[in-house]
Amino acid sequence: MDFDIANPDPAGTISSLRSFGYSVEAAVADLVDNSIAAAAQKVDVAFTWDGASSWVAVIDDGRGMDSAGLVTAMTVAARGTTVERDATDLGRFGMGLKTASFSQAARLTVATTPSGGNESVRTWDLSVVAQTGQWRLLHGCDPASTEVLAALRAPGTAGTVVLWRQLHRFASAPPDSDDAAAQKQFYSEVTRVEAHLGMVFGRLLGRRGGLSLLVNGVPVRPWDPFLTANSSVQRLPTEHIPVGAHAVRIEPFILPHPRRLDPAEADLAAGPAGWLDHQGFYVYRRNRLILAGDWLGIRGFRRDERYNLARIAVDVPAEADADWAVDVRKSSAVPPIGVRRHLQRIGSAARTRAVEVLRHRGRIAARSHGAEFIYTWLVSRHEGRIRCRINREHPLVREVLRGTGDTTAAAKALIRLLEETVPVETLRVMHESDTADDPEPFLTSSSDEVAAVADRIFAAFVSQGHTPGEARRRMTLMPPFDQIDGFWRSGN
Repeated sequence: MDFDIANPDPAGTISSLRSFGYSVEAAVADLVDNSIAAAAQKVDVAFTWDGASSWVAVIDDGRGMDSAGLVTAMTVAARGTTVERDATDLGRFGMGLKTASFSQAARLTVATTPSGGNESVRTWDLSVVAQTGQWRLLHGCDPASTEVLAALRAPGTAGTVVLWRQLHRFASAPPDSDDAAAQKQFYSEVTRVEAHLGMVFGRLLGRRGGLSLLVNGVPVRPWDPFLTANSSVQRLPTEHIPVGAHAVRIEPFILPHPRRLDPAEADLAAGPAGWLDHQGFYVYRRNRLILAGDWLGIRGFRRDERYNLARIAVDVPAEADADWAVDVRKSSAVPPIGVRRHLQRIGSAARTRAVEVLRHRGRIAARSHGAEFIYTWLVSRHEGRIRCRINREHPLVREVLRGTGDTTAAAKALIRLLEETVPVETLRVMHESDTADDPEPFLTSSSDEVAAVADRIFAAFVSQGHTPGEARRRMTLMPPFDQIDGFWRSGN
């Protein structure tokens, strides 16, 4: 069959690669992926302001490459998705270095030295590609870049430096080096990059003796979206869902109510993008985070403040990349049909539990262990309808009902009236979702009013046969006294 050779235009191809939609933090993360694949133990990310000559570099102490390996690494899509990769290789398409770099800079220089070998340097200068219409991968680099490289790494040191010069953000209006506003904007990206790297590589950074990652000399702090070190986190059952020859691991977590965390813990738990944007599934590939909180387009699942505490870890084998449609930027994934029903089932259970925890300030666990005396109200669903009943086993209610004659009859009648007239419709109109305006018991009450109610409850416990110590212990479990300091927390 006759055919034509239809080679793509280099300048047009590069223009397309620039439009992949990388943010600066996602682009830097792609470079860190390459460092990890090269067995680097330490990776430094450097942002240096110099007006229009500002630059960004990623420096690692990995195994480096010889000149042939460097040319392959600098070639667009030299290694496709079918190439077998090392267990530490976080790549997939063989395009991350180029697409990430072309999205941020017009000049990409890579200097690399293998252990015991010689340094190799290659440069992509997009202006040269555009002018010549050829994929001219330049040997060496310009004098200014040579000076920067010399400052970043000692001669003969094994590892790799990736350097971005001629940053696109300054192309249309090059700033002077003394432009304070432009400098502030440039360094504001450092904070975003640091937070993003801590999120994406949190598992790798959290390991003892694992990866050391710094941004402008500051160690990146790993972010654990599941607060696994917090004893109040609820872990739902882990499941392994088979997908072809591999299995997907799914583990749901329900975080504590924010009011059970101190301000610093709550701020950290919210994550870089805040509570609302970090609910949902967290898709990992070889312990590298691909998606940081997303409901994966599952029907009926949408972001809502009621589900802020639901976070679900999904570990996808690297061999299942194609099934999950992981993109070039490693920032999106689409679950295969065979997994979606399981994700919907597991996600529904996690969302339901998250709503319960948010509504009841994280006291669902205490209820499940059967302390009948704790709650004033008992809420259940009966024949498809919500039913609210006052807890007759609450010590104060029991004490009222222990009266005699007309007093008991009046108390029973009052309790039934309260149960049948719960203002649900009014509450729904005023307070559709669980937010920061949730009512707090005794918020506007004086300490004397709180103490008066507490005294009556304590007296009720004692009159019903409990020792004073047992009465105080039970009160520390009872809302709202479990969150209020008072005599019940003392040993006297």
